[in-house]
Amino acid sequence: MHPFEQREKPATSAEERAAKAEKRRLEAEQAIRERKAADDAFRANFERLKAERLAREATNS
Repeated sequence: MHPFEQREKPATSAEERAAKAEKRRLEAEQAIRERKAADDAFRANFERLKAERLAREATNS
């Protein structure tokens, strides 16, 4: 086959489309869980640092 010839893509079945959609949904849910964990870790660190700063300022004043 010539490298520039156009090949027709085989049609996907309903089962294949459903499987792809399910895979995308699971990947999206995983990404959301990872983002939430990162946000929670950031917030916890932010609050810890804020408490340390306030304690330091209270002892210096």
